[in-house]
Amino acid sequence: MARSMFSYSKSILERVSFDPKLFCKELEKAIKVLLPYEIDQLRDWLLQFTKEKPELRQCLIYIN
Repeated sequence: MARSMFSYSKSILERVSFDPKLFCKELEKAIKVLLPYEIDQLRDWLLQFTKEKPELRQCLIYIN
């Protein structure tokens, strides 16, 4: 079974979460390739994920 772009993007974002600048860059890439409903899912996931990592909250501007 093919891995969805949403799952792939999420795994990349988790891996680069140590660097806010790189996280923002990968988030921008993800937004370009995801479908509208996947972007909504990503937004929900990001809100949860960034609760534990406040330094990444600045990247939420790309998804709002």
